[in-house]
Amino acid sequence: MRRADRLFRLIQELRDGRLVTARTLAGRLEVSERTIYRDVADLVASGVPIDGAAGAGYVLRAGFLLPPLMFDRAEIEALAVGARMVEAWAGGRHAAGAASALAKIAAVLPPDLSARLAATPMFAPSTDAAAAIRARLDMLDAALKTRRIVVIVYRKETGEESERRVRPLGLFFWGGKWTLGAWCELRADFRTFRLDRISEGRATTETFSPEPDKSLARFLRLVRGLTPGGRPERDLDAGAA
Repeated sequence: MRRADRLFRLIQELRDGRLVTARTLAGRLEVSERTIYRDVADLVASGVPIDGAAGAGYVLRAGFLLPPLMFDRAEIEALAVGARMVEAWAGGRHAAGAASALAKIAAVLPPDLSARLAATPMFAPSTDAAAAIRARLDMLDAALKTRRIVVIVYRKETGEESERRVRPLGLFFWGGKWTLGAWCELRADFRTFRLDRISEGRATTETFSPEPDKSLARFLRLVRGLTPGGRPERDLDAGAA
C-alpha cells in the first residue's frame, strides 16, 4: 500500500468519533505500531486535527473534511457524470447545488484531474419536460423534509383527473421519469404518481406524523414485492386506481 493511501485509510479509521489505539490501527492497516505513531505525527504536523496520545488512542476531531484532491480518476469521472445528471434532471435547488459543488471540486484539483473532470465524455442532456417539473420537484422535496400534506391534481392515462391529498414519502427517478411515492388519503393506500401527470400541486400547512403502516419503509417493501408470505408485487400506480 502506498503511503498516501495508508494515510487516507488512517484518517478514515479515525472518523467515527471513538478512540482507536495504535495497536488496533496497526492491525487494520497491516503495519507496525511504530509506523502508526509516525503517520499520526506527520498528519498532525500537516494540520489534520487528531487528538489523543500513544497508549491511550487517537480520534479525529469532528468537522474535519478530506479535500477532494484525494479522489482518483474513476471517482472524478463518476462525480462529473452524477453532477451532470442532477443538473439536467433534478429540481432547481439540487441542480444549482450540483453545479456549485462541481465548481468547488474543480478549483482545488491538480491540473491533470481538473482537466479529466471537464473532459469526461458522458452527458445527461435535459429536456423541456424535465425543465417543466423542476419547480414541482422542489415543492415536493420541501414537503418531504417537513412532512407536509400535499394536494395534487392527477391525470390518469385516460385523461381523467382527480384531486388527491397525499403524504409524500419519497421521490424516485426512473431514467427520464420522476415519480412520487405517497400515501393517498383518497384510496387509503400507497400510490405512485408520475410527476409529468400532476397538473397542479401545492404543499399545505398541515403536517403528518410517521406511522409504521404508512411509512416509506413499508412502501418500499411493497414495491419490491417483499410482503409477508411472499405475495406478488402490488400495482401501486395511481393511474390504475
